[in-house]
Amino acid sequence: MTILQLKYIIAIAGSGSFREAAAKLFVSQPALSSTVRELEEELNVRIFERTNKGVRLTEHGNEFLIYAKEAVSQYEIIEDRYLNGAKEKKHFSVSMQHYVFAVHAFVNVVKEFNNSSYAYSVYETRTDEVLNNVRNLKSEIGVISYSSNNQKVMNKLFREYHLKFVPLMIRDTYVYVWKDHPLADKKELSLEELNEYPCVSFDQSSENDFYLSEEALGDYDFQKIIKSTDRATSAELMTTLNGYSIGTGNMVDSRGLKDGFVIIKLKEEDPLTIGYITRDSHKLSDIGERYIEELLKYKDTSLTE
Repeated sequence: MTILQLKYIIAIAGSGSFREAAAKLFVSQPALSSTVRELEEELNVRIFERTNKGVRLTEHGNEFLIYAKEAVSQYEIIEDRYLNGAKEKKHFSVSMQHYVFAVHAFVNVVKEFNNSSYAYSVYETRTDEVLNNVRNLKSEIGVISYSSNNQKVMNKLFREYHLKFVPLMIRDTYVYVWKDHPLADKKELSLEELNEYPCVSFDQSSENDFYLSEEALGDYDFQKIIKSTDRATSAELMTTLNGYSIGTGNMVDSRGLKDGFVIIKLKEEDPLTIGYITRDSHKLSDIGERYIEELLKYKDTSLTE
């Protein structure tokens, strides 16, 4: 089994077709099919099931794909750091849910470590990717949250993935609406009052999106909901459709919305615990240690590790 074979599997799974994957990989379709067949014989499992519409992963294939992505990700990290003549280049990566304070901390660290040569990365992404990126050391640090609805699941994943979670703050539940929203003048709102308006929520696009929601009230059955993966799109939906979003209100993540949004306390309580994760026993780089120092500036004094 080789890294190249793993990359082929990932490409085919992403394309759903040997023909499309072969074109993207610049190899012939027969050669690609032969490579996959050799790998399946070596592993004694079927990775793909051929259908009239293309190919799909088998049950074994789905499991194998997870490990293949992890292995390729680790290889690419090694390749970037040691095989591309960039040994002197500074590297640092952070993964996070959608919290602007974490971006501000990242910016401050980059300004301080403005070396002549560096490769810094910040991934604002889904909960499962934050967990996996830190688990696989694609990122040294992740910024993440949980509510009462998914606390047990998150703690279980922290243990299974060998991650350490350090709480920074606990924040109450608020609603964001555009200034011209019919309910914008309210001091407090309930979900019942918001029923006729669409809730604009971040799309986790994951099989575990219910359990890995980064928003409060993840188990609530919203009458109208629109999923989005982009801040600007979410803001546009809220302004043009009288939509609303649920967030932490007095947190600096509100800066992610443009001027003109109103923050209103939500009657239903589901506080979020927000913090950072690192891999157990992993020695942080000097940049990583400084990033955590920046994050700790936001820590509630009432919280202890």
